[in-house]
Amino acid sequence: MNGRNSLDWDQKLALDVWYIDHWSLWLDFKIICMTFLTVLRREGIAHRGHATIAEFNGSRGQQGEI
Repeated sequence: MNGRNSLDWDQKLALDVWYIDHWSLWLDFKIICMTFLTVLRREGIAHRGHATIAEFNGSRGQQGEI
């Protein structure tokens, strides 16, 4: 699963945790290949006048805590 800037911060964190739990050289190779294809296809490019990602304001349920 991917989504780049269409994902909120909680979804990105969940994907990072999944990556750490499933890390392998094969997974890294697959990610590099998928990235290369995405760049060649010019997919997910931001549009002028639109923010590419929402500002990070902390995790839900953690606001006000340090």
